[in-house]
Amino acid sequence: MAGETILIIEDDPVLERGLRDNFVSRGYHVETAADGLRGLAAALAGTADLILLDIMLPEVNGFEICRRVRVMGLDLPIVMLTAKGQEDDVVRGLNLGADDYVTKPFSIRELVARVQAFLRRRVAGEPQEFAFGDCCLDLRSHRLLRQGHEVELTPKEFKLLELFVRRAGHALTRDEILRQVWGHGVLVTTRSVDRCVTTLRSKVEADPRHPSMIHTIRDVGYRFERVE
Repeated sequence: MAGETILIIEDDPVLERGLRDNFVSRGYHVETAADGLRGLAAALAGTADLILLDIMLPEVNGFEICRRVRVMGLDLPIVMLTAKGQEDDVVRGLNLGADDYVTKPFSIRELVARVQAFLRRRVAGEPQEFAFGDCCLDLRSHRLLRQGHEVELTPKEFKLLELFVRRAGHALTRDEILRQVWGHGVLVTTRSVDRCVTTLRSKVEADPRHPSMIHTIRDVGYRFERVE
């Protein structure tokens, strides 16, 4: 639903103008900042519904902006704009609280689609029942149904699936998944995440070897996409 405010923090004037024009033409309000200091001030003002955030910025970089936004308790989607080959930067940004990323050069249609999905979910609030593929996850009854039949999940599989459906469309690092599903102080490695994802795919995907919902992001982690 257009009308929301998008804050674009980007120091490339050509890219900033292209993004601004595309979102304005779709009915969004757009605020822009060409350096990190102004971007940080605009982000902390709390008027934006979503932030498009470049990493390499003058004055204050995108990592610090992301960190400060989360420290202040602002719960709005942050999508990072990254250069190709910056996997380490992507992981760092996601671990600081960013929700997703796009790699330059990117498709504006893909970016717009992701932004619209984030904003729709933000307006809709938190449901307790999630339908995807031929499955339905009911958080109230703590049950997963597939084609109307209950599927048995281990406690870790249930928590992982709940994390995925609640944060559909978000890029999640393995470290973030470990914190959310296994908790702090538990001596496990990221291999535990991969094993749990493999078994979960076997229970929700039509073809686990070619998943349509639980996607691997190379060198980063996973992204869950709801398939109707």
